[in-house]
Parts: sequence; structure tokens; C-alpha cells
Amino acid sequence: QDFNHLQASCLSQGLLFEDATFPAHISSLGPNLLPEDKLWRIQWKRPTELQRNPFLIIDGVSRFDIMQGELGDCWLLAALGSLTLQKQFLENVLPKDQGFQDNYAGIFHFRFWQYGDWVDVVVDDRLPFLNGRYLSVHPRRSNEFWPSLLEKAYAKLQGSYQNLHGGYLSDALVDLTGGVQAQFSLKDPPSDLEDILKAAAKSRCLMGCSTSSRARRNIELRNGIVQGHAYTVTGAVKIYYKNGWKHIIRIWNPWGHGEWKGPWSDDSPQWDHVEPQYREAYLRNKDDGEFWMSCEDFQEQFSWLYVCNSTP
Repeated sequence: QDFNHLQASCLSQGLLFEDATFPAHISSLGPNLLPEDKLWRIQWKRPTELQRNPFLIIDGVSRFDIMQGELGDCWLLAALGSLTLQKQFLENVLPKDQGFQDNYAGIFHFRFWQYGDWVDVVVDDRLPFLNGRYLSVHPRRSNEFWPSLLEKAYAKLQGSYQNLHGGYLSDALVDLTGGVQAQFSLKDPPSDLEDILKAAAKSRCLMGCSTSSRARRNIELRNGIVQGHAYTVTGAVKIYYKNGWKHIIRIWNPWGHGEWKGPWSDDSPQWDHVEPQYREAYLRNKDDGEFWMSCEDFQEQFSWLYVCNSTP
């Protein structure tokens, strides 16, 4: 589908685009995503029906724009959270020639890397709702829609929303970058794991991690970590602490809330022993899903680390 041709055609006829190849229908959701009675209750709504003044992007793209919905696609959203930190990759995925202000015709497009090529995926902007709530990812700001529309385009690429319900963070990282990914087991970690994390952060790699899913998925432990869940690694630094140096890692939960409660978490006493300028620079004490933890706790709580870059 040619985005420019379809948009021009809709504008000339005064119509809003309706995508026949990924319709507002159960076939796009997938037959087993929800119980049948719920599937038939799904309503499809355009952002212009939900908000008086919708935007694709407000004040740039950030991981904090994303809050995971009912769909189990943390693996995609964790990759997306990492993508927002690396603007050189972002422009490939999220073309700038679209929005709700100029030439709006209910049509958007996004690019994903598939089998050695960038594929342009066109969607209409009808989003699925169940009982008035977003079925898919919902924006933290009610009138910003890039996460929901990008997720819809990826669902179309994969065949249905159901096909996003469980997947591999490593696949999503490659699909968003065309890059090369490496995986490190944290149960048998390389001896230079701290150096790998620091080098990857310095090289502006995309990074994610996941917890074991031996138990049931999406179970939140008392310490705040969710089992069978994917997270974004958003930073790795060495910080001066109690007359020595400490490696700490910053991690973000695609739920947009729910954080680690152990050492180096937002309210932990460790921060009282850090110089004020570093505390000011690194600590963001909000329930936004992002937290710090030590390298030792990281290895204990998580199973895999994923690193992706444009070159090996």
C-alpha cells in the first residue's frame, strides 16, 4: 500500500481512510485473543472521536509516553522504550510526514525491518476498545497517539493483535532497527558483564532484559519485579558510594508503573550516601515504572540481557 497515494485519494474525496487489509473487525484482533463474548463487544474508535485535539507526538517521543494495555506485548513495548532513547533509529520507524493537524485523512504509516528490508506498513487510526478502555497500549497523555498507532501497525505486520500476545524482545529490537542483537544469560553471566553494560550504554545500543517465566506470567513479586515480563535497560553507570564505586543499572517497566523495591530503588537509603549532584542527576522519584538496582541484584532478578546495535 502506498501511503502518499492513499492519503491523497482520501483527501481529494473528503473521506477518512478505512484499511480493508486490516479491518476494524475480529479478524484483526485474532479469534483467541479474548473470550468470544468480549470479542463481539470490541468497539473501534478514531482518536478524533476520543479527543478534541489529538496529536501523534507531543514534545518529542519518550518511553514515559507508553503504558501497556490488556495485550501481553511487553516484549514489543520494552523494545520500543529502548528505541525512544536512540533517536538515530527512531526516524526510520516513525516517519515525520503525518499527524492530526495537516492533511489528516485517518491514515498513518510506520516502518519495520523485515528480512533485510524496511517495510512501510499503512494503517487507519481506528483503535480497539473494550468497555470504554484501551485494549492495546494506551498513552500516558490522553491526546498523544503514536504508541497506539505504532502498535497497531506492528500487529498488522504480524497478522493480528493476538500475535503480539507473547513474543521475543530480541525479535522486536531487530524489527525496530535492522540491527544485530546479542543475548547474555544472567544465570551464567559473562565475567565482564559490568563492562559489557557500560560499553553498550556508551555505544548507544538498544538494551532490554527479561525475567524468568517458569512461574505464571505477569506475577508481581513482593520486591516489585514481575515474573515472565520484559523490561527496558535505560542506563548503566558507576556511582561513588560510601568511599568506593558501585555499578548500578536503570530499568523501565512497560506497564508505566510497578518498580523494584530493594536497594537503589527510588526511596532506598542507598541514595542518602550519594553526593547531591549525582542524586539530582540520576534519581527520578516517581511511580513511572523506572528504577535503579545494583548489578548483583540485576543478575539475580533477571534471566536475560539483550543488546542490539546497527553493527556487531
